Amino acid sequence: MDRVLNLGIPSGSLQNACAELFERAGYRISFPNRSYYPEIDDPEIDCLLVRAQEMARYVEQGVLDAGITGHDWVQETGADVAEVAEFVFSKVSRRPGRWVLCVPDDSSVHTVADLEGKRIATEVVNLTRAYLKRHGVTATVEFSWGATEVKPPRLADAIVEITETGSSLRANNLRIVDEVLASTPRLIANHAARSDPWKKSKLDNIALMLASCLAAEGRVGLMMNVRNEDLEAVTSLLPALRNPTISHLTDPDWVAISTIIDEAAVRMIVPELKKAGATGIVEYPINKVIE
Repeated sequence: MDRVLNLGIPSGSLQNACAELFERAGYRISFPNRSYYPEIDDPEIDCLLVRAQEMARYVEQGVLDAGITGHDWVQETGADVAEVAEFVFSKVSRRPGRWVLCVPDDSSVHTVADLEGKRIATEVVNLTRAYLKRHGVTATVEFSWGATEVKPPRLADAIVEITETGSSLRANNLRIVDEVLASTPRLIANHAARSDPWKKSKLDNIALMLASCLAAEGRVGLMMNVRNEDLEAVTSLLPALRNPTISHLTDPDWVAISTIIDEAAVRMIVPELKKAGATGIVEYPINKVIE
């Protein structure tokens, strides 16, 4: 019998970022028009497009073996699933999404305690109620069907909304009172899939390749040739994941050095490497880093 992993791909804001990450990891995903069945160039994976808000529930129930969704939606639904891996990618930035408690700029609310008896609108009702309970505050929490930022002050005293940069909140004259939850995308699986040796291996391989692409972001490789007499001076300038790789050349007086550094450091470190005696310096892109 053919072995297939049923994998949920998040629709909506994470869809393109997820497909881009999979492509960098070596999996090509395409989305036919008006279809909820993305095509992937791996015959052992069957994809289904699912809202991130519903992903954990379908994974828990076994409709899907695994899926990618935010940690926030796992917490919101209370689904009993295994988290295989954590990733930091999003629709806007590489920062975690933050569910934050917000009020209008001119509101008298300055702490969560000030919300006693007030009305809060949010898409994450359960998360918000749990947050209020932790702080000993009783307030009315209502589900928001959208356009949450415009509800204060007439339709709600406060909101709990997700943000990456805060720009939308500022545009709606809202200020942050507190952070309710920081969330990153996770690869989740149901416990039956994690107990199946083949599916567990398949999931671990997918997680490894996706994580290796994220680990490579912002890093580049450097290669250079160095005289033995300058080796110590050059290597002292090189930050690396571990230690730089040093290879002997046909000329016994020279060695080749290869290392990985943050791309932002290249413009500062290359002139110093040149002064220290490095020659033939080559910068090259890094697609994956597996540590």
